[in-house]
Amino acid sequence: MIRDPELLNQLVDTISRFVRERLIPNEARLAEDDAVPEDILAEMKEMGLFGLSIPEEYGGLGLTMEEEALVAIEIGKTSPAFRSVFGTNNGIGAQGMLIDGTREQKDKYVPRLATGEILSAFCLTEPDSGSDAASLRTTAVQDGDHYILNGTKRFITNGPEADLFTVMARTNPEHKGAGGISAFIVEGNTPGLVRGPADNKMGQKGAHTCDIIFENCRVPAENIIGGKEGQGFKTAMKVLDRGRLHISAVCVGVAERLVEESLRYTMERKQFGAALAEHQLIQAMLADSKTEAYAGKTMVMDAARRKDDSENVSTLASCCKLFCAEMVGRVADRAVQLHGGSGYMAEYAVERFYRDVRLFRIYEGTTQIQQLVIARNMVREAS
Repeated sequence: MIRDPELLNQLVDTISRFVRERLIPNEARLAEDDAVPEDILAEMKEMGLFGLSIPEEYGGLGLTMEEEALVAIEIGKTSPAFRSVFGTNNGIGAQGMLIDGTREQKDKYVPRLATGEILSAFCLTEPDSGSDAASLRTTAVQDGDHYILNGTKRFITNGPEADLFTVMARTNPEHKGAGGISAFIVEGNTPGLVRGPADNKMGQKGAHTCDIIFENCRVPAENIIGGKEGQGFKTAMKVLDRGRLHISAVCVGVAERLVEESLRYTMERKQFGAALAEHQLIQAMLADSKTEAYAGKTMVMDAARRKDDSENVSTLASCCKLFCAEMVGRVADRAVQLHGGSGYMAEYAVERFYRDVRLFRIYEGTTQIQQLVIARNMVREAS
């Protein structure tokens, strides 16, 4: 749902210009330094990017899902690490509190997330539990008016820098499934919270992850999201629809950027006496990539509108994540092929994107998990 088309167009145009004039020229710098430049980080905060989906009452822009998708597509046209730094604040770092948190929790933390004053992280994955998140082993044992957390979380985005963590821990050891899990708000300077070394990843340089270890970490009982045990996994699941649609929109943006890069290169590069783009087999690859990017965008925008209309879009969100994450991988592969030997060289953006997009098929639920969600929902609805 688009509330004010004129205002939204101004926002999208502003972000598009920011991506074009500030982010794209700094992609190589980002990759080389493995960090978002401080001056760009400051500009992101000033533009309100840390509060895109946070309600206006907490200092955010309060975008609807359809509006957020259009913005995410524009942001997707540059290195994913630029989005990653503020993505958690808009997504699982804030949405869990907004959906299920107490008024006190929202008032204390969400406005600071919206401005980027504090950076958030979400701790669910563990060394022995990823897709099977309900089997997590991190424990939270009550001790008076505190809980003592012990365990290790893995691949935590923003982990090295985050000021605030949403942590899933098992409060009921007798309940082995999702019902024994609670969500905690843990401040980054809490004694017993230890950050492991930054991970050395295949791609997405500048988007930092690491292990987060809890060693007898004492967290106030008032920091359980919603003030109630056993609701943590449900809270995590509630934010997934929006997160999966957001990532799907980013995939569309990356695909559109790769199509642009491929078209430009094949129109300039000549072989056999003509531009590459004049050759039919090249045209076929260009056409396939354009078609798939368009199909992904159509899916995302339809699902986003339905979510804004209060429909249950769990199945559709997984359909979008499944298709768009796989689609952008195919588009990236074609982009490298269309560039020939140059596509294998680090000086060309397509080489970096080829590595960057591989992660989209893994996080926010792997492709295989999306397939299971879609099929199980189909069976449930048919029954």
